[in-house]
Amino acid sequence: MMAAARSDSEPPFVHTSVMPGEVVAAFGELTSGVIVDATAGGAGHSSALLRALPGVRLLAFDRDPRAVAAATAALAPFGERAEVVHAAFSEIGDRLDERGLGRVDGLLADLGVSSEQLTDPERGMSFRVPGPLDMRMDPTRGETARELIERVSQEELADIIFELGDERASRRIARCIKQALAADRLGDTLDLRRAVVRAVGPRRVGGVDPATRTFQALRVAVNGEVPELRALLTLARGRVRSGGLCAFISFHSTEDRAVKRELVGRNEWEPLTKKPQVPSELEVEQNLRSRSAKLRTARRLPPSGPGEEPPA
Repeated sequence: MMAAARSDSEPPFVHTSVMPGEVVAAFGELTSGVIVDATAGGAGHSSALLRALPGVRLLAFDRDPRAVAAATAALAPFGERAEVVHAAFSEIGDRLDERGLGRVDGLLADLGVSSEQLTDPERGMSFRVPGPLDMRMDPTRGETARELIERVSQEELADIIFELGDERASRRIARCIKQALAADRLGDTLDLRRAVVRAVGPRRVGGVDPATRTFQALRVAVNGEVPELRALLTLARGRVRSGGLCAFISFHSTEDRAVKRELVGRNEWEPLTKKPQVPSELEVEQNLRSRSAKLRTARRLPPSGPGEEPPA
């Protein structure tokens, strides 16, 4: 399903892809076949792969309709070699089935939140400017952050903030958020930050805003990022052909642990590097958000049991 073109009044989708050279190198041996880019974003990685690998076709997926529109426009010059589809990780398998694709030759996922999603006030992911308590990557469906806060108990909210944000003060923060909600003082993202600051104080630790972990936890919960990543890792194991390649870029420890368990901890994969690759000093200088990125790559090994791979 192709997205509609962006209207002239809508700002462009801005996102700088991390480690594009390393990603291209990871798939460089492919001379034909199909690569899945599970996180189309602004199509930076997809475009680089299509330019470098002229015999390859690419299917790009994204759950964000604006990213789909941006990627569709960016990949239009590649014609039938590229297709962009609106889908979450857990829906990619069905979209592949609809196209008669049992196996693919490569799979890429950049698990970071795009610059556009973080900086657009209407997304509600930033505490630097007022915005609605939304946080959905796909604003056309699902529960908003405000609805999540209203639905769960104070104890459940504390668990979310602790488990998904690694926030030690989760109990105090959850209590202050619920108090703000009850007092009708939780209207936007700045109100949410104020509730966090009332719980933990305004002091920055290592330059990190005190609301950072809470906002991260709520975004991860709203978008079901943990089960969606689990679905994507299962998809890679089941759909990447023997000898095929995959690459995952993660930005925080929870993601990287899940990727490492799959690519290093299972005998279905042969890791292509002993340690994850990280951006160069020059790239970090030019794109500060890349500083926490880790790229893990692996080759799919033949099945060890009697079962057969899915048909191509």
